[in-house]
Amino acid sequence: MTLLITTWVKFFILFAPFFVVSMFLALTRSDTPAERRSTANKAVLAAACAALILFFFGTPLFELLGITIDSFRIGAGILLFLSAISLVKEGVRSNAQVPEGAREDASVVPLAIPTIIGPATIGAILVYGSELNGIDMVFGLGGMFLALLCLLILLHAATRLERLLGNTGLNILSKITGLILAAMASQIVLTGITGFMAGINY
Repeated sequence: MTLLITTWVKFFILFAPFFVVSMFLALTRSDTPAERRSTANKAVLAAACAALILFFFGTPLFELLGITIDSFRIGAGILLFLSAISLVKEGVRSNAQVPEGAREDASVVPLAIPTIIGPATIGAILVYGSELNGIDMVFGLGGMFLALLCLLILLHAATRLERLLGNTGLNILSKITGLILAAMASQIVLTGITGFMAGINY
């Protein structure tokens, strides 16, 4: 149960929910409430499918490419750290820029990928999927889907959040998320370096 809760919290932060909310609001500015709900549902469903594939195929991918899990931890951690720096420095204002021109459906691209499941998130999911085995994998999946469910709830409440917090409030929360992501990234990198050095010594 502890693993379920910790994995849920980690993934919830990893998905950078307040940045996703701000991007969602920008992409669906002219949509009706019903269209917003539909877009939110499809985006989270697409993100869940992508995350599920990444979670289970991390280990076979590493074996196929001849990459050790510790090497990938270091690379994924650095990429996640760069994303965290971007959130802290730029916040939601500059990150939530939407290309000009009409979009028929923004739920999969760019909302699910790469907003929810971006390069850094992909790396982190691959690492977590490779680390967990047996019953731990069940709890890990449960935590990931709980985080996606929480994200879905936030997207459905995005309009209310915008009225309640304003762009400044969302910006502050996004920066706080970036700080926590930076700490998580540092931990992933340190774990990878420790494992890599232990392998050399062995």
